[in-house]
Amino acid sequence: MRYQDGKADELKTKFWKAMDDSSFLFLQLDGDPSTAVPMTAQLDKDADSAIWFFTQKNSDFAKLGAATATFTGDDHKMFARFHGNLAVETSKERFDQFWNNFVEAWYDGGKDDPDILFLRMDLGNAEIWNGDMSILNVAKMALGMNVHDEAEKQHAEAAL
Repeated sequence: MRYQDGKADELKTKFWKAMDDSSFLFLQLDGDPSTAVPMTAQLDKDADSAIWFFTQKNSDFAKLGAATATFTGDDHKMFARFHGNLAVETSKERFDQFWNNFVEAWYDGGKDDPDILFLRMDLGNAEIWNGDMSILNVAKMALGMNVHDEAEKQHAEAAL
């Protein structure tokens, strides 16, 4: 971890807030970059070690296993890459918790559509970058001055 003391925890909190604001990310199975597609992560504010996805049974993600997600915040001030493991989520309560009109729009048969595959990504390690540079650093960049060391202070490797 490159952050010191509570800075990594602060960055993780900012990451979860940014994910809550815009839960779109790219997801791919490890070892197969051709599977990378945009997905909508379903988030539970009380579950910070997993995220969920609705997909179809014939998708590449039905293979399950190790996966990597990349995320860019809605305001382009938060970036992350995180790893995890895809598994089938069998909890009916969790399924109902995340079902909404936006999800239903993808499935002709509604909640009972036979093609729905509900997945859980158990999260592992992550790299998180805070792209919210100070005004001083923006001015330094405009003048061609080095901001590398300051930028490194806005990066953390952490377990989610």
